[in-house]
Amino acid sequence: MMKNVSSRLLRLLPQRRDYRGLRHTWRSDLLAGLTVGIVALPLALGFGISSGAGAEAGLITAIVAGMVAAVFGGSHVQVSGPTGAMVVVLAPIVATHGIAAVALVSILAGILVLVAGVLRLGRSVSFIPWPVIEGFTLGIGVIIFLQQVPALTSPDEHGASHTNVAVQAVRSVASADPVYLLWGLGAVAIVAACMVFLPRLHHAVPGSLIGITIVTVLALFMSTPLSVIGELPSTLPAPSLPVLDQATVMTLLLPAVTVAALAGIESLLSARVAASMADTGPYDPDRELVGQGLASVAAGMFGGMPATGAIARTAVAVRSGARTRLASAGHAVVLLLIVVAVAGPVGHIPLAALSGVLMVTALRMVNLRTAWSILRSTRSDAAAFVVTAIVTVSVDLIVAVMIGLVVAGVFALRGLARASTVQREELPGDSQPDDHRIALLRLEGPLFFAPADRILEDITGRESVSVVILRLSRVQLLDATGAQMLAEVVQRLEARGVTVLIKGVQDDHALLLRRVGTLSALRHHKHLFSDLEAAVAHARTHTAREREARSPSTRFHVGAQRAR
Repeated sequence: MMKNVSSRLLRLLPQRRDYRGLRHTWRSDLLAGLTVGIVALPLALGFGISSGAGAEAGLITAIVAGMVAAVFGGSHVQVSGPTGAMVVVLAPIVATHGIAAVALVSILAGILVLVAGVLRLGRSVSFIPWPVIEGFTLGIGVIIFLQQVPALTSPDEHGASHTNVAVQAVRSVASADPVYLLWGLGAVAIVAACMVFLPRLHHAVPGSLIGITIVTVLALFMSTPLSVIGELPSTLPAPSLPVLDQATVMTLLLPAVTVAALAGIESLLSARVAASMADTGPYDPDRELVGQGLASVAAGMFGGMPATGAIARTAVAVRSGARTRLASAGHAVVLLLIVVAVAGPVGHIPLAALSGVLMVTALRMVNLRTAWSILRSTRSDAAAFVVTAIVTVSVDLIVAVMIGLVVAGVFALRGLARASTVQREELPGDSQPDDHRIALLRLEGPLFFAPADRILEDITGRESVSVVILRLSRVQLLDATGAQMLAEVVQRLEARGVTVLIKGVQDDHALLLRRVGTLSALRHHKHLFSDLEAAVAHARTHTAREREARSPSTRFHVGAQRAR
């Protein structure tokens, strides 16, 4: 037992085979790390500011969490750091509890994600339906876009000041400074044009970085009202634990659970996508949770924010040639060198330029072709997609996923329930005079709580029969409710004088039927059959005896005996 536990835990730790093939791929890995590091710089700054934690927190998270997740994570090419989805969750936390709460939430959430990995909960993400994931992604894209609106309307309107981004966006537009708004829209237009058109010249051109550079240079040489990032540290701060007291921990525990759930879901989805993009080897979902948990704990200790796997940056790394963990680790080193070497110039970047990067990123998250495909698929999938997207924007991300799962689950159960049928079949062999008194009923499909009442009424509502044969060999799924329903069928029919025979109980269903009392409800233990012909022959003996009991000669003979 202890040996199995220890070997299971060892599989969650870094191993030599993580760097298999590095001798042949180190050049492409280093180039991919450099490329994704350049791409990640404006995103790290923008997500840090947009969350309310600050640009410094975004950079720290990209560096520290990116390195830790690269070493301890379960994917060979996953790039981790601050993401738009995490910003959406953190913004209301900052608005409610202040910036000081971010580091503690990061540590608490990291511990929860780490525990989930040790408990082997990594495969749970596979239970989230595709429409729910896409609705979730669409909602996140809308929120990220709306979060940037305040930074374009006034020099004082950046960061989270209201827990609902739609409300805050409307308020900021209503009180916008017209001059500042024009400058902000101009900066966004320049960055967006660079991001859209420059990569068409070559896929390796960092359009976002070039756009930010152009806007920053224009802001330095022109008198603009645009707010800038401000002074950034040229080194990483020393690690330390935030102040821990029971009242603060209990206050932030529920937000930490939300952050942990999001971190786990997004990281596992990103790792799964990365594994399908190139032949980089399989990913370990449990180890991925362990790595992401440690990454968030480390980021919190350095004053950063919770981290997740970043789908967009991971895709850039894979397309740039990443094949081992050296690429994602190299991206963290590139960001660290940027902080050490050019922290001063980075501080002069206008916030509106970063908003432009995030707005384009948000629009790219909205895949209209995918949305249209889902809306045209089935009503249940379309409903789950729309509901998840609306709740994501209007309420909360994790609540949206839960509600989306409920909606998808309800429709899935309804579909399974419809697949449960009861059909009357012809009796095999030559027909007998009383065959109309025998109902051979085949139960097909899943037999569980959803269709139980309908099937109960369907079977027990049949009249003019004296024997019912229930064929259970094609029952695909059976739960306790379905077994109890069968017991009630037997009891109701037997109470009306109808003999019930059961044929074809599957081995994996027999124990449940015995425990619930379905088999003990039969009139005789010999009324359980494995062969259809034997069950029909037994049923015909019952109808034959009933016919004899109803015949006039039999009644006269019985009356004569009684007279004597």
